[in-house]
Amino acid sequence: MYKYISNYIPSHKDEILDKWIQRMKEEGDERVSKIVSDQVYIKTSSEFVDVILSRLTDSNREYEEKLEGFAEGIVRLGWPLSFVTSGLSTLGRIVFEGISNDESITPDERLEVFSVYHNWMEPMLNEIIDAYTSTWERTVSLQKIALQELSTPLIPVFEKISVLPLVGTIDTERAKLIMENLLSGVVKHRADVVLIDITGVPVVDTMVAHHIIQAADAVRLVGSKCMLVGIRPEIAQTIVNLGIDLNLIITTSTLRKGIEKALEMTNRQIIQLEGLN
Repeated sequence: MYKYISNYIPSHKDEILDKWIQRMKEEGDERVSKIVSDQVYIKTSSEFVDVILSRLTDSNREYEEKLEGFAEGIVRLGWPLSFVTSGLSTLGRIVFEGISNDESITPDERLEVFSVYHNWMEPMLNEIIDAYTSTWERTVSLQKIALQELSTPLIPVFEKISVLPLVGTIDTERAKLIMENLLSGVVKHRADVVLIDITGVPVVDTMVAHHIIQAADAVRLVGSKCMLVGIRPEIAQTIVNLGIDLNLIITTSTLRKGIEKALEMTNRQIIQLEGLN
């Protein structure tokens, strides 16, 4: 009966794929069908069916390579694990329906086929989930390492004035790294004024504000002053709505205004010379 399955699925691949794509779009995760083009959706769906067929026809090594490549692809596209599990379940129903309508086998043979098919599909589901999760964990780990490597150092822009540009989401782990870079940079560059630029921070909630206040307090403890720059209107509104107290921190809407203010605080100013553009 395993031979029957290994012949049935490849010979009905196009029909199975068409039904699978249609049902996944009707029943599947809308996050997937809406954010990708039909071409990408069809290509990835075809690869999914190819992976399943590979378990029937290819060697273990070839199957594992295809499975790993497929897992990396859908993780890169940002497709959720639910797409994989529901996809395999949908595929199982389609194949069951096809076998049920196949009049070339007897009812007893059909029951035996169903039993063999179930025993074949169940371990494959675990294999695909394991491949997806291991790829996802590896991807997240690499992204975290990359984020740490890019975690902004303190940049001296003028004598005694440095800028710490923040980009992306700030969690507790990253906040600790930012604090370390900030304090070591203040001492290294002998900065009297530090500008924390949050222009690239998408969301400022209570936790992010708490980390910024802690950073400002730490800078004051080492004898420097701290400014918060790049406060967009929506961020200002959020800060007010959350009741976050930034009274002890000088704030400006842009980095340019912050630098002008920092120059004043260090007894300097920008002067426009006549005759120069």
